Amino acid sequence: MTAKSGLGRGFGSLIPQNFDNSLLLDESERVQRLPIAKIMPDSQQPRQHFDEAALNELAVSIKNHGILQPLVVTPHGEGYQIIAGERRWRAARIAKLTNVPAVIRTLKEQERLEIALVENVQREDLSALEQAVSIERLHQQFNLTYEAISKRLGKSVPAVSNTVRLLQLPAPAQLALTQKRINEGHARAILALKGSAEQQQQLLEAIEAHGWSVREAERFVASVKAGVKDRKGTAARVSTETPETKALSKRFSAPVHIRRTAKGGKLEISFTSDEELTRIITQLQR
Repeated sequence: MTAKSGLGRGFGSLIPQNFDNSLLLDESERVQRLPIAKIMPDSQQPRQHFDEAALNELAVSIKNHGILQPLVVTPHGEGYQIIAGERRWRAARIAKLTNVPAVIRTLKEQERLEIALVENVQREDLSALEQAVSIERLHQQFNLTYEAISKRLGKSVPAVSNTVRLLQLPAPAQLALTQKRINEGHARAILALKGSAEQQQQLLEAIEAHGWSVREAERFVASVKAGVKDRKGTAARVSTETPETKALSKRFSAPVHIRRTAKGGKLEISFTSDEELTRIITQLQR
């Protein structure tokens, strides 16, 4: 049998064994090692708060395993500006790395913001308020509709609109939300009192002082809209228990609560089984 020709040995024989396959990639997709000192964060990037404890944990992981997902950067001056991956960059600095893996992309400002926003939203790294700031910037500065933004983020239009509404919160409530002293549900209850800064502040103080749930905050809003003006009156209507409900609970041997709404409310008797329901109905019919 005759020897095979060079081409017959396969195309692989023409490529050196130690060939760097990444050289075949487009430059915008090629991972490179960049000096960490030449990389700087983008002051306009969506995420503004970084948990120090979480950063230190990530730094330990990076020391042990390296950075598993490269940063995305764009040329800026004599160095590079971060598009996505600032948290990894910060942790790498704590870990005292001298260089990091990165993909270099030349992008317009809008594309940079979109990439940073989408990455953080997908990872759930951004707070609701940070998302709101970034969404509104895309809307105002780049003339993107909320519908277009919702498609980019993979969210519904109402969800995007509701997030943006958080920017209407008074400054103390925005700070409380950022610091996670209240959650989004609390924030929306405070927004429902828009037009009365005093009542919004009262609600914020009550949530923090008494550890109110979102439901309790909503009952406060309902009492205000029902016309109750003094603090004592609204606080009483937030509570689901009164001397009367306690007496009824004792009579029926079941929890009894008042659920107030803007117009009236309802009296709830809870039960845990069909047998207990039958017993309560029998007592009511006596």
